[in-house]
Amino acid sequence: MLLSKQSVKVKMSYIAEYQYTDEFEANHKMVQDFKDYGYILVRNLYDKEEVAMLIKAVSETDAFLKNSYQVEKGAKKAPRIIWSHPGTDVTGMAARCEKVVNTCEKLLGGEVYHYHSKYMLKDPNMAAPHYWHQDYGYWYKCGNLFPDMMTVWVALDKAVKQNGCMEILSGSHKCGRIEHHPFDGQYVGLKSRVDLIRERCPHHYMEMNPGDALFFHCNTIHHSSANKSDLRRWAYIMTYNRASNNPTMVHHHPQYTPLEKVANSAVKECTNYTNLSGKDFIHPLKNTTLTELYQR
Repeated sequence: MLLSKQSVKVKMSYIAEYQYTDEFEANHKMVQDFKDYGYILVRNLYDKEEVAMLIKAVSETDAFLKNSYQVEKGAKKAPRIIWSHPGTDVTGMAARCEKVVNTCEKLLGGEVYHYHSKYMLKDPNMAAPHYWHQDYGYWYKCGNLFPDMMTVWVALDKAVKQNGCMEILSGSHKCGRIEHHPFDGQYVGLKSRVDLIRERCPHHYMEMNPGDALFFHCNTIHHSSANKSDLRRWAYIMTYNRASNNPTMVHHHPQYTPLEKVANSAVKECTNYTNLSGKDFIHPLKNTTLTELYQR
């Protein structure tokens, strides 16, 4: 029996939302929601102390900021910092802790490795939008043959409509990879296709509190609007690839590198904010090979 557009939207308007506890473990319901909707939202994955540590890492020393790059928007700049390997600092502990890695392995169905992480620092009345796209729109170009990849987007500030919270099209990962093209310094989904998908897949504003985490599939279509408010909107973002999906080409993100998990307690126990050795920072705007890669 065929479902109407309206019935499909009603069926998919559900928010796949969960609350983190010390006993948290990805269960069958979470895995099924991820398969059905392309994401799960976990409230309070990182507590106030852990969030404060992730903010301190980028705000109280220049260790990260000296590796940043700027996305130009007229006179406005949105600082971004991206790196390949987790390392042993606070951000590395956050990316290697079991509550993140084990969840990704359950959702993707096998061993994962760290693909890259980044800070996205949208300051008040400064930051530009990130247009509708799939992460696999980028990563497909890097020799990843299968969409066995995902992102964990962690709010460091309150993220609401006014300051450009994440927006997703629920269930859009089932559409497969759509065409992407360079636009305004980004690699964006073909608008005509995205518009059709928006007619079928519910558009959710993923408003989040500090420490909430959105786990989403690499084919889930998403974007964030410009921050035109007086509210800061910083985020810490970690991405993972299945070990079995080792890229077929060497590129700016790492090949399969075994990920050494740490206990959840390792985040708060970490005192390293400045030794970022081994993280291998990336500067996309300076990388001509990278630009050519996404324009193929």
